[in-house]
Amino acid sequence: MKSHSRSQDLNYVCAYLIVYFNFTSFSTQFGRPVTQSLAAAVVMNGNAGHDQAEEAESKQDGSGDADPSDDANEQEVIVIQDTGFTVKIQAPGTEPFDLQVSPQEMVQEIHQVLMDREDTCHRTCFSLQLDGNVLDNFAELKSIEGLQEGSLLKVVEEPYTVREARIHVRHIRDLLKSLDPSDSYNGVDCNSLSFLSVFTDGDLGDSGKRKKKGSELEQIDCTPPEHILPGSKDRPLVPLQPQNKDWKPLQCLKVLTMSGWNPPPGNRKMHGDLMYLFIVTVEERHVSITASTRGFYLNQSTTYTFNPKPANPSFLSHSLVELLSQISPAFKKNFTALQKKRVQRHPFERIATPFQVYSWTAPQIDHAMDCVRAEDAYTSRLGYEEHIPGQTRDWNEELQTTRELARKNLPERLLRERAIFKVHSDFAAAATRGAMAVIDGNVMAINPGEETRMQMFIWNNIFFSLGFDVRDHYKELGGDAAAHAAPTNDLNGVRAYGAVDVEGLYTLGTVVVDYRGYRVTAQSIIPGILEREQEQSVIYGSIDFGKTVMSHPKYLELLEKTSRPLKVQRHAVLNEKDSAVELCSSVECKGIIGNDGRHYILDLLRTFPPDLNFLPVEGEELSPESQKQGFPRQHRHRLACLRQELIEAFVEHRYLLFMKMAALQLMQQKANKEKNSAGKEADETIPGLAQAKELAESLATDDGSDPKSREVVLNACKAVGSISNTSFDIRFNPDIFSPGVRFPEDSAEDIQKQKQLLKDAAAFLVSCQIPSLVSDHTALPMDGATMTEALHQRGINVRYLGNVLEFVDKMPAKPQLEHVYRIGITELITRCTKHIFKTYLQGVELSALSAAVSHFLNCFLSSFPDAVAHLPADELVSRKKNKKRRNRVPGGGDNTAWASLTPSELWKNIASEALRYYHFTLQCESVDQAVEKYGLQKITLLREISVKAGIQILIKEYNFDSRHKPAFTEEDILNIFPVVKHVNPKASDAFHFFQSGQAKVQQGFLKEGCELINEALNLFNNVYGAMHVEICACLRLLARLNYIIGDHPEALSNQQKAVLMSERVLGIEHPNTIQEYMHLALYCFANGQLSTALKLLYRARYLMLMVCGEDHPEMALLDSNIGLVLHGVMEYDLSLRFLENALSINSKYHGPRSLKVALSHHLVARVYESKAEFRSALQHEKEGYTIYKNQVTPPSHSRRFEPPLVQLCHQAAGFTAPSMASVLEQLNIINGIIFIPLSQKDLENLKAEVQRRQQLQDSGKIEEQQEDGQLALDDKIPVDD
Repeated sequence: MKSHSRSQDLNYVCAYLIVYFNFTSFSTQFGRPVTQSLAAAVVMNGNAGHDQAEEAESKQDGSGDADPSDDANEQEVIVIQDTGFTVKIQAPGTEPFDLQVSPQEMVQEIHQVLMDREDTCHRTCFSLQLDGNVLDNFAELKSIEGLQEGSLLKVVEEPYTVREARIHVRHIRDLLKSLDPSDSYNGVDCNSLSFLSVFTDGDLGDSGKRKKKGSELEQIDCTPPEHILPGSKDRPLVPLQPQNKDWKPLQCLKVLTMSGWNPPPGNRKMHGDLMYLFIVTVEERHVSITASTRGFYLNQSTTYTFNPKPANPSFLSHSLVELLSQISPAFKKNFTALQKKRVQRHPFERIATPFQVYSWTAPQIDHAMDCVRAEDAYTSRLGYEEHIPGQTRDWNEELQTTRELARKNLPERLLRERAIFKVHSDFAAAATRGAMAVIDGNVMAINPGEETRMQMFIWNNIFFSLGFDVRDHYKELGGDAAAHAAPTNDLNGVRAYGAVDVEGLYTLGTVVVDYRGYRVTAQSIIPGILEREQEQSVIYGSIDFGKTVMSHPKYLELLEKTSRPLKVQRHAVLNEKDSAVELCSSVECKGIIGNDGRHYILDLLRTFPPDLNFLPVEGEELSPESQKQGFPRQHRHRLACLRQELIEAFVEHRYLLFMKMAALQLMQQKANKEKNSAGKEADETIPGLAQAKELAESLATDDGSDPKSREVVLNACKAVGSISNTSFDIRFNPDIFSPGVRFPEDSAEDIQKQKQLLKDAAAFLVSCQIPSLVSDHTALPMDGATMTEALHQRGINVRYLGNVLEFVDKMPAKPQLEHVYRIGITELITRCTKHIFKTYLQGVELSALSAAVSHFLNCFLSSFPDAVAHLPADELVSRKKNKKRRNRVPGGGDNTAWASLTPSELWKNIASEALRYYHFTLQCESVDQAVEKYGLQKITLLREISVKAGIQILIKEYNFDSRHKPAFTEEDILNIFPVVKHVNPKASDAFHFFQSGQAKVQQGFLKEGCELINEALNLFNNVYGAMHVEICACLRLLARLNYIIGDHPEALSNQQKAVLMSERVLGIEHPNTIQEYMHLALYCFANGQLSTALKLLYRARYLMLMVCGEDHPEMALLDSNIGLVLHGVMEYDLSLRFLENALSINSKYHGPRSLKVALSHHLVARVYESKAEFRSALQHEKEGYTIYKNQVTPPSHSRRFEPPLVQLCHQAAGFTAPSMASVLEQLNIINGIIFIPLSQKDLENLKAEVQRRQQLQDSGKIEEQQEDGQLALDDKIPVDD
């Protein structure tokens, strides 16, 4: 046997643990393991965990010679058919039951299923036995001899250990809390809220077949709540979290806690005592329980006397639930009812999300006694880490080992990506918890002698530092402002290098946490870095911003591989001895070889080039486009960088320019050859990009022997700023304009080129990207987060928000962009407020936090002119004692400066911050002026500031407009949450399947598209587990495809999952969730569930009113949906209110002559027709007809408006209710789904046309128009019946 080094052993263990950990963790709390259908693709032939780990190990040994038998694995495995079989399970005290399993599952997964089933959930300490042989938890079922269809597996109770007893108590506590939403409100253990079931009332899927038939429509109550009717100004907060009747607590026990008699003394240990519990039953019986190796029994101890002898009777039971059921009838009854309800809930309501989602509102929750929570609060381990051998986790080793896993074929890549994702989400959770502990003062600093802002911390193998400029490190770059911006820049660098994923190059696990006004950076620790000085460690880059610089051949080789994808140019800089040093990154990027021999890079804050619009440099003039907009502008720090998305867009823009120029020159050369007449013809065909591409390709294949084509390429390269003269290659030097960095003289010309390139990129942002954002009507932001996302997708930093708003303000079509302007102003005000709030909080001591936050919110939002802070009366000082003592504040100093803030002062600060940071002039001096001038809503401002600053407030109605008393009191502030930024590892293979599926669907191949999307869903589940925002997008598209193909129940089921997932991973009122509710309502209507469809639409409208108000183009679509459904259930007057509102919003945002307005007229006319008001109907139908006639050139299209017109003219006095089919047809049309009856010949012609267009599109003729990378199945999609 070969001897291993310690680190290799650790790698082996780590890889094995990760594989095991990932296999088990996602299937917990879930009826069946989620990843069944592709379990096969995850696991290679043989034992998944062992094979992977050994492979990683042999790789490190250098003995990983390829085995010829591995060739079969090299082929991409798409899916291995899952041939499941059934086994019988026999558990003590229950009837044998059948369980469907897959050969690729592990025994551990059957354990998880049994711990979730209603009748076996109370067992945790058992083994599974086949014919008397105990099965290994980590064995795959297919590797177990004798296991086959119909085999009987026995559940055998095993003796407890202390660890098993603690796991058992934790599991029972989880079962008792399974319907309790307090963990979701408190933002712990990746629990989050979902309210869909309140509106569907268990009305979806098989259990929800309609009880009412069409003839009983009158029974449906369609009246919407008053506050969501069009025109209502009331914006209540309480309906945001409706009461879920399932959450009414079924109390099983009053108290379950660890006894004060723990741990057992030595003599009792030798009798098998493991620990003691204290319990108070609902019947007020106080009992003391011993957990022993044989199970749980009553002992004779009381609160004050220790008597561990068994009571008589002792009720010895293997499970705590069995014991409690014998001594408390209320426990038995309520626990059974609770488990029934638990298993009836949709699994997606209970599965943990990968990252914590926090709620900005919560009701007042009772704080119950909870022994597990108390224990967890004072340990550095995460709750589930009991399952991991060893003490605290070595985060760095786990993060790097997962990256080293093999990735040659699909199963290997899936396993690797799953491991990477799981470790990242665990690391983010641990880092967040540690950062909060640091700010709350629960962690001792490693340099306790220094002042607070300079302190650094280590907790749970994670290094924490605060976002302040310690030791004047950032003095020349903007001091504290630069120190605050550097961590997010660094995180963007880590994300970029992580995405390129070069083998052998390692980055640190990095999480940035904003909490209570402080910014904390959490990083994994490079092995050995704490044992040596930084100067000794760094062998590449600079530790003093370029004064001394080092390089290293291995680092140059590794970074060279990232150079092209990240567009970073290799360049030379001068060191302190004036000799040139080669770098392939910015000088700040440091290379350190850890004690584990890995090459780490850190301090990636300048991965992307500087943004010259916000970096005034003496003697440098920006291009005219930038100057016209008032750039360069002074920014508060000198770390302003361009975003990666902008670099990509700029390079693509230059590439098109390069192609066109090369094509133009080649055409001219041809034209010169073929004399003038031919030249004219050729010139006419120049703009064709397809030809440009063809010519460019011919240039690429040319071996350079033709001097003319060489000259063409040279000229085109020079014109677009390519660093190569023989091919298109644009890269940036990130050190240009860095203070303190000097370049060799021989590269002066190159540096000049680079400076020009940076100026061009800065100009491209203001002259191309901002206008394209504003003119793109597919980007419909609804709130600050979606607005920021839209900016970032085009590479526009949020510091340009003022520019974007000015641009919108000057547009001739400003009325049609009013929603963008309003959301932008809201975002700008709340971001300025957040900047002020951050500094404000730093001056507040912990005991005054709720008073300070409520005072700040009053100054920000309340109309009460003199908001006076109520200094919290010291709860701990007796009223009778002398007053001198009461005024003394712990910690000394003036800690009440926050109390002197006034509303007018705060709004002055907001206006000056807007001018300083965003260069935008706010024309308001109070919240009421802002609301009036810009049409804002106070509830929206409250939501935005709470989400951005991590404030959680009590859910109740707030009177913001009272001039007699402030809106908030300190009792209304419930919590302060962290705002966390981290890397999101991606499932690359799944994403490619998803994109291919989208492309197929857009070409009209629905069936193939559907198969690919299904495959993508399987792969996503494999990597992310059951909950993730990308799975949500996948389910939404799948539901839409099911719907179009005509499988309505399947569409309903998939869309229900999409809604639940969106609520859980994005938030209950996220714009995405609102969209999901609308889609679900359409599928409910198609399934005949009318009242549910209405409830869902009303919920969507309430959420939209709160998030962005009524005046938004999306509201027109929502109101058209509501109006149509109300029309269908014959509520004509209500229907008209919504449809006429939709008509006026459409007219405002799309212009009175748009096709959307024509359709709105048609829908209103139909309702008037049903009401027998034919004159009004005719009027609207004519309006619509006129628009169609003017807009649509071929007269055939306007004919579809003629039948209604003719019909109306001949209409008799009698009228009938609209048919559901006609209402559904209109619903489909407004939601962008149009079914066209086609003959086979039409279909073939259409497919040929689609393919032709696709080819042109591929060759660059038609630019792809995809909405946010997600599919809008818009307009005419053929369906082959």
